[in-house]
Amino acid sequence: MKTSFDVVADERNAGQGKGASRRLRRSGKVPAILYGGSAEPKQLVLDHQNLLTLLVNERFYSTILSLKINGQSQAAILKDVQRHPAKNQILHMDLQRVLENEKIRMTIPLHFKGAAGSPGVKTQGGIVSHLANDVEVLTLPKDLPEFLEIDMSAMQMNEMKRLSDIPLPAGVELVDLMHGRDSAVVSIHHARAEEAETPAVQAANAAQAATNAAAAAAPAAGAKVDPKAAAAAPKKDAGKK
Repeated sequence: MKTSFDVVADERNAGQGKGASRRLRRSGKVPAILYGGSAEPKQLVLDHQNLLTLLVNERFYSTILSLKINGQSQAAILKDVQRHPAKNQILHMDLQRVLENEKIRMTIPLHFKGAAGSPGVKTQGGIVSHLANDVEVLTLPKDLPEFLEIDMSAMQMNEMKRLSDIPLPAGVELVDLMHGRDSAVVSIHHARAEEAETPAVQAANAAQAATNAAAAAAPAAGAKVDPKAAAAAPKKDAGKK
């Protein structure tokens, strides 16, 4: 079974509580758990700084890891990472044992190629929208790909690629397709133009504009009248019929 990363771990006593976990974190360690297979769950301790370095690599999330525990190797995959909401700190990790003859469910990234040279973008001025960045697969460990690739080089304007359009290696299935969900993953479309106003919106805008103009022409409420200007204004002849 091919593994991509070596992760050194130490066993720790189970049932030590949250206080022990906080002490581990203060000392630069990360509590973790290894479960799955026929063996009992195992509490582990990992090095925090080493994990930060490994987690930067996209492949760490989608490949099989080799856990080194007390000199023995155990194949595993990363199932969950708990991070501090404000700090660059790993709080806890969940790892699952991998057995050669048992299929695993794994989320792996999608890679898109050829978009810039596609007719929909290069000659028709379209914009690419990525509707999914990863997919969940079901496969035996030996068949697990690091990523799946979608070729966009022949896509036209207003075309899209769905899950069923993704080329799959032998032995790999998409979990969503197994459940009848053939979602779109990428499309090329026109740049969004401003939506035309409906007649009702146009009438409302015209009425508001007329109201604003009338308000601007009328004297402001409570405005003071200049006596000199009033005296200079021509007066109507009261006796004239």
